[in-house]
Amino acid sequence: MPADQLLLEHHSQNAQWRKEGENGKYEEFKEEWFTQPLNHFSPEHANTTFEQRYWVNSRHYKAGGPVIILDGGETSGEDRLPFLDTGIVDILAKATHGLGIVLEHRYYGKSIPVQNFSTDALRFLNNAQSLQDSAQFISNFQWEGVGLSGSKNGTKWIYYGGSYAGARAAHMRVLYPNIVWGSIASSAVTHAAIDYWEYNEAIRLTANQTCIRLLVSSVEYIDTLLSSHVPFVSRNLKALFGLDALDTEDFASVLSEPLGYVQMQNWDHPSGSGGSEGDPDGEGVSLWSRFCGILGEGNGVRSKWAWVRRRAATHNYAKWIKEEIVSNCADGNVTRCFGTSDASKYRSTDLQHTWRAWVWQVCNEWGYFIGAPPDPLYPRIVSKYLTLDYTSQICRQAFPDGQWARVPEWPNVTAVNVLGDYNLAEDRLAFVDGDEDPWRPATPHSWHATPRRDSIVRPFKIIHSAVHHYDENGLRDHSKEPKRIQTIHEQEVKFVKSWLEMA
Repeated sequence: MPADQLLLEHHSQNAQWRKEGENGKYEEFKEEWFTQPLNHFSPEHANTTFEQRYWVNSRHYKAGGPVIILDGGETSGEDRLPFLDTGIVDILAKATHGLGIVLEHRYYGKSIPVQNFSTDALRFLNNAQSLQDSAQFISNFQWEGVGLSGSKNGTKWIYYGGSYAGARAAHMRVLYPNIVWGSIASSAVTHAAIDYWEYNEAIRLTANQTCIRLLVSSVEYIDTLLSSHVPFVSRNLKALFGLDALDTEDFASVLSEPLGYVQMQNWDHPSGSGGSEGDPDGEGVSLWSRFCGILGEGNGVRSKWAWVRRRAATHNYAKWIKEEIVSNCADGNVTRCFGTSDASKYRSTDLQHTWRAWVWQVCNEWGYFIGAPPDPLYPRIVSKYLTLDYTSQICRQAFPDGQWARVPEWPNVTAVNVLGDYNLAEDRLAFVDGDEDPWRPATPHSWHATPRRDSIVRPFKIIHSAVHHYDENGLRDHSKEPKRIQTIHEQEVKFVKSWLEMA
């Protein structure tokens, strides 16, 4: 799978978050720096350090209040500043007279401890090192000369994270209970999986079913033609999509890109790929909704003949791919833009290739290679040619063996799952999920997990008609948020206040 597609489908979602920090909107929050060891666990690197970036919202703070810390996760911390300003951090800080913080993750944004992203340079990017960064920060943090550590003066720290950072929030509560008083794990992927075919299955089960039926029919038709073993049939099909120069696997990969639009939806229109909720002009229409609209347009889709509907939907699918995706290929060379056979295109280790950091984590500990279901009897919304071997090939292509490090044959997902997996639980640890989130199958709300009871001590919340960490955003005027978002925010304030009253 191309690295850009892997990033689109995963929870980094750089395109989703507003970049307003770059135009000065968030000047209230100054860059601050905390010195961290490059390697927390080896004396040979004891004197090698880097500066970890963070931002503070002190507008609501009163002495004795808690600290609400948001884990920046696998993107620049600047992308999280909306949550410090009007989102979940500000909401909780205001309700508790707390101090709000966004902490940038090592190897992301400006918290980069190395000169390049080579295999050897990336060896200090793993779960253990990054969790210890957070523990070190919490244990030694001072604000305006006053120590606010979670263990020295009784300040209570509430740790929040969404998606990958949501799993980290849960892990921090379990691994460091003496310094993290409570955690909110939103869309927390506590289950790591090598073959994460459930991503697309969750979309198939929860997205607009008219759209899904058309997509299933189109994919079935496309795979039938690709499997015909008649060269001109396959070539003509690819040409319809503007992708006749691609091999079959790369062609199938490009066709799966619209599924990433599901995760990009957000009730807060400026934060996502468009959405009617939170859009004051009422003009926002998500990319996913637009794609589904194109897929179903035309009289052929309403025909009583299934084959006519299928062919019409496939032609509409091709129109979307050609106009919305292939057209973005700058020089028109689709092999250069979308082909994956040339491993050299993934070998540059310059720091500008920021995608390498998350893909390194995927290849080493998290997995989440997203392709077709393993059982051919499952209805498919992606081609059967999206195999595990294909979707994982980026690991072999991007990271040749170094002198001190190498990527394992398959990600060591046990390093994640040993911390609790679907059953990870602790007092003052909340799980919040969306019922239409493609990542829900990797969370404690998964259909693979044991059902739980929701309580103040162990909140277990599901947001209806919601996708990926929908509780993280907030509007300056909270009365203008959708009712279900107001409700989850009220519930979070309620249980966090209750936690803070516990001895």
